[in-house]
Amino acid sequence: MENQYTLSVIVVAMNEAHDISACIESVRGWASEVIVFDSGSTDGTQDICRALGARVFETDWPGDGPQKNRALAQATSDWVLCLDADERVSDALREEILTLLRGGSTHVAFSTPRRSSFCGRFMNHSGWWPDRIVRLFCRGKGRFTDVRTHTHLELEGTTGSLNGPLIHISIPTLHEALDKNNVYSTEGAKTMFEQGKRSSLGKAIGKGFWAFLRTYVFRLGFLDGQEGFMLAVSNAEYTYYRYLKLSLIWREQRRAAGNIG
Repeated sequence: MENQYTLSVIVVAMNEAHDISACIESVRGWASEVIVFDSGSTDGTQDICRALGARVFETDWPGDGPQKNRALAQATSDWVLCLDADERVSDALREEILTLLRGGSTHVAFSTPRRSSFCGRFMNHSGWWPDRIVRLFCRGKGRFTDVRTHTHLELEGTTGSLNGPLIHISIPTLHEALDKNNVYSTEGAKTMFEQGKRSSLGKAIGKGFWAFLRTYVFRLGFLDGQEGFMLAVSNAEYTYYRYLKLSLIWREQRRAAGNIG
């Protein structure tokens, strides 16, 4: 007789009214519960989530990893699927997960390819496809790293692979790309500072230039057309500003300590 395992979906959100419905709808009806941790939305995100049956927790923003661990602590199912508000489970991925829930696995987690769009175009290169990520795991066998941005799972056991894609409506407009670069580069600089890393203007320039080459040339971003070039520039800007902001944080620290004028 087959086992029947349960699934909790966790989502962290802030001002995601334009995306959160599609995210929750993609798991509604077959996931056992949807848990949303909202960090101060002012656009009605909380009400949308509650109307769709999600359990909503309103709290502050301690950073990506800590917030996801808070949500994880509220999960009650055998398996956990972590989604961003701008992600949706494809039909193919849903069927694979349902098969897993019916039969179980010797693996404690699974990776899945993620298909992401940039300024309206789904990218086939540029390091954005297949972009395998681990988001599905056994509760009690994984925990998110305690960092401000781009957290990842630390797991106790082996990881298998699924083939159905996670759909990621990542950055619909150039305006949003610029806004995200500013926010994420600041958070990334703070994380590196806390890790004791250092930077300089020269390092920021070099890292930014390498990010462009890696995306556009070595990861074949030129095959993604105009959007491939735009993404390569965006990656370069994010990297440049992250390292530049890190160098400025260190300069402010030295100034506060009286080491520079």
